[in-house]
Amino acid sequence: MKPKILVTGGSGYIGSHTIVELIQNGFEVISVDNFLNSIPNVYDWIENLTNQKIVKHEFDLRDSQKVNSLFSEKINLKGVIHFAALKSVPDSVENPSFCFDNNNNALLNIASACVSFNIPNLIFSSSCSVYGNVSADMLPVMEKTPLGEAESPYAYSKQNGEVFLKYICNVKKINSICLRYFNPVGAHESGLLGELPAKRVNNLVPVITQAAAGVIDAFTVFGNNWNTRDGSCIRDYIHVSDIASAHVLALQKLIESKPSNYYDIINLGSGKGVSVFEAIQAFEKTTGQKAPYLIGERRAGDVESIYSNPQKAERVLGWTPQKSIEDMMASAWKWQLRLKELGLAKHKL
Repeated sequence: MKPKILVTGGSGYIGSHTIVELIQNGFEVISVDNFLNSIPNVYDWIENLTNQKIVKHEFDLRDSQKVNSLFSEKINLKGVIHFAALKSVPDSVENPSFCFDNNNNALLNIASACVSFNIPNLIFSSSCSVYGNVSADMLPVMEKTPLGEAESPYAYSKQNGEVFLKYICNVKKINSICLRYFNPVGAHESGLLGELPAKRVNNLVPVITQAAAGVIDAFTVFGNNWNTRDGSCIRDYIHVSDIASAHVLALQKLIESKPSNYYDIINLGSGKGVSVFEAIQAFEKTTGQKAPYLIGERRAGDVESIYSNPQKAERVLGWTPQKSIEDMMASAWKWQLRLKELGLAKHKL
């Protein structure tokens, strides 16, 4: 019998790619999403890609009664991978109460249900934003790097989530690994699955591809006067399929080792920082397409430069990223062309 895993936010960007990885590694998937920032079609794309039906539920995880009702159905879960959260930094700055309500209360309900129904393993989708604005002498950041002041409500919601899981793992029969992402980008190599938020995107790679495809006239580079090698912000970009693979490895580690009250934090990064301008150049070189952009003011909530020391992920999970920045840009462009075929290139909420 295949082990069953609940994936929350399964129609989202990273959730959908992780479902594919789980199925390809012998797991059965149950998923929950409220489609606040995604569309139901994504599950069809997953099923076409994997030839597997997904058991899916539509409701808001802030509703504790519905969460408990799902867990009470004796679905015999081996674990939960919790993605469901709002990730937009600008949106969190504009509406912090909604960000906290959605991100933290959903996690509280999921973790509490895991304890109540004896689901032992929980993988939490965290973020490198928990480190705050890291000084240059602290780069690359490690898991032991002290957390700075959160630069946005989104980052603070992730800090809160980690702290809650740490304390609950101390006293309850639950194990958790928090995976801190460093900028997932790209799309599935098939071109059949990628990022499709319901609202206009503000992440760098999707706006690059949209500008190149003519979906938007141009995108904005938020500041060219940062204290970096070319004046633009520096990030650690990781292919979404590499991120998905890390979730499967983390889950397998907990299931196979059967630890007790285990809690850990692991960075998912490459150890290499890429600037905004370098990312644009990589896209144009890889695809042969121009990506028109404008220079704007710095954006509230952004940090100047952050990239990871990835050694712990390799040591604990046996994980190293396999795909280059060129792979990321090529797959993202392939997905953008697929969206045009589907008539979804201009999809907005």
